[in-house]
Amino acid sequence: MAAISFTPYVQRPPIPLLSKPRTLKIKTLKTKPRVSTQASPTSQLALSDPFVLQLAEALEDSLPSSSSSSPPLPLQNLRDSSSEALLSTPWPSRKDEPFRFTDTSFIKNSEIQPISRPPSFPSILEDTHFPTLVIVDGFVVNFSNLTELPNGVYVGSLLELSEETIMKRVSEFVSSSCDGDLFWSINGIGAPDLTVIYVPSGCRVEAPVYLRYFANEGGDEGSNKLPLSNPRVLVLVEKGGEIGIIEEFLGGDGDKCYWANSVFEVVVREGGKVRHSYVQNQSLNAAHIKWTWVRQESASTYELVEVSTGGKLSRHNLHVQQLGPDTITELSTLHLSVGDQTQDLHSSIVLDHPRGYSRQLHKCIVSHSLGQAVFDGNIKVNRYAQQTDGGQLTRSLLLAPRATVNVKPNLQIIADDVKCSHGAAISDLEESQLFYFQARGIDLEAARKALLFSFGAEVIERLPYAWMKKNVESQIKELLDPTNKGS
Repeated sequence: MAAISFTPYVQRPPIPLLSKPRTLKIKTLKTKPRVSTQASPTSQLALSDPFVLQLAEALEDSLPSSSSSSPPLPLQNLRDSSSEALLSTPWPSRKDEPFRFTDTSFIKNSEIQPISRPPSFPSILEDTHFPTLVIVDGFVVNFSNLTELPNGVYVGSLLELSEETIMKRVSEFVSSSCDGDLFWSINGIGAPDLTVIYVPSGCRVEAPVYLRYFANEGGDEGSNKLPLSNPRVLVLVEKGGEIGIIEEFLGGDGDKCYWANSVFEVVVREGGKVRHSYVQNQSLNAAHIKWTWVRQESASTYELVEVSTGGKLSRHNLHVQQLGPDTITELSTLHLSVGDQTQDLHSSIVLDHPRGYSRQLHKCIVSHSLGQAVFDGNIKVNRYAQQTDGGQLTRSLLLAPRATVNVKPNLQIIADDVKCSHGAAISDLEESQLFYFQARGIDLEAARKALLFSFGAEVIERLPYAWMKKNVESQIKELLDPTNKGS
């Protein structure tokens, strides 16, 4: 079995983000009256991280400006609240518990360049026959088949939203406070627009909405340039509504260097259902940081299936809160690290009401000596969440010497009438299983491949669409066995 090792953190001198110092332009904060029980904006600025403030300033400067119109109120409120949060938020280091095993200095020591305008991107893409939005560098640049959506469903840009009823509903949720981290707030300032997916009460959307993210801007391999994009999506499913959503992140051409900082918010009202499929296949030189924030009301269902294979640094922050009884949450993830990569999942499920149901399955494969996987999963069953049925399982395969995995499953139970379990396992392929194949005339290499593919198949099989399963299976086989490319 491969040894479990911890990579030492080496502090390197930071590379300046901007050529000259700037002052953060948070005019709304500076003009607020001072409250005696809190620190003033001036004192907050004095205590803030200079690097974070420079980044925030660069993000504000990159936003499109227009003297004739201002951004919609939900977007402006989001930017204001995010700016305020950044005043007292330092850049994370490995001294911070949530980032103890995740080194973000790769991002900080790069020349970060927020992307300020929509890219020139070819509009000719294959027709998926689904309602599709193409998001490039954080900007919606193309859409197709949206006219086939049921009446009352809206999929598109907040800047182009004219329906006042939907705008009002979006306003109730998009700027609501949460416990997001620095990267959540960076997205809140830098998101040029908000992609809205709205499903009215009682509406069932048969075809999934397909969100395809591309990275167009990027530095050459080995360069210090790191273009930054901030795509943001809000999904609001009203009472009894149902929809499937596919998110696919692609790296574009080559192994470019860039930073995709994405946020995906989901609100599922009473009796609603969301099936969420998330496939991440970014450049192996990219940073990919994603927040998924889910709020579920009573008798609602949220299902997530994730397959993440790309990125030099890939981190998924996943938070689910059950806000009513009889609520169902199912999370299935597969992470694969085949190079000098960090695949990180930090998840949190909070159950506050009776008869909640949750299941979490996390699997990862690390097949490179410099590869690393991190899993920090927390399930909290609070006092009034009686008769909860919760389960968590994480399993990891280490296939190379010095390959690293850090797992921290955590099940906190305050209620006394529950049925909960969790488990964790880290190993190489078992010798007894390999011997079973060899005893039946199957060579060792073929046996290892069969066991590896079957290990990941438990998650892949949960993808709700056959064509997705086929594509992901081909990708996984190619990554684990590059000699079979094209077979």
